Amino acid sequence: MIAKLTGIVDSTGTDWLILDVNGVGYLLSCSNRTLSRLAVGERASLVVETFIREERIVLHGFADQGEREWFKLLTTIQGVGARLALSILGILDPDQLTRAIASQDKTALIRADGVGPKVAARILNELKDKVGNLALGPAATSAPAGKGAPAGVPGASPALADAVSALVNLGYGRSEAFGAVVAAGRVLGDDAGVSDLIRQGLKELSQ
Repeated sequence: MIAKLTGIVDSTGTDWLILDVNGVGYLLSCSNRTLSRLAVGERASLVVETFIREERIVLHGFADQGEREWFKLLTTIQGVGARLALSILGILDPDQLTRAIASQDKTALIRADGVGPKVAARILNELKDKVGNLALGPAATSAPAGKGAPAGVPGASPALADAVSALVNLGYGRSEAFGAVVAAGRVLGDDAGVSDLIRQGLKELSQ
């Protein structure tokens, strides 16, 4: 099982690269995000996920461990294969993907090539409990999702979720608004009201 490769980038394509490791060329499927960080002729070290199929061995390369872990998580979902997972990771880094799922931002996911509304909804539904509190951090409360917290922001306090909705109504993207309000909550503390969160959230967005 290959878990990591270090060598010289020999050549690249739209979704692949060949890594020369001591004279042996390894073909790896990669996201656009990983490919954008590499250049032909430069030395690179990639984390690898190995898929063993009946007819061949497929290697997927990642710039960091976080991207690899998200790839493994995404491919556990029905209808999300390696190609779709790499497509999603090509437009959203691990932090952005965490926020998109925690805020139930379907629009962010369907920006990825091949991801339609049904697949996006399935990803959000199956992963929301796994990333909700992780993304919220100290802004989360002990109130269970659905009991006091508006739908669509798992584990969030009512004030935080209402502030996110307010910024979305002002025209900001859901993930963008979510990240700003969570940052505002960290600055203001758990007792911050909706208006304060909106005001501080707008400051975060303006930076």
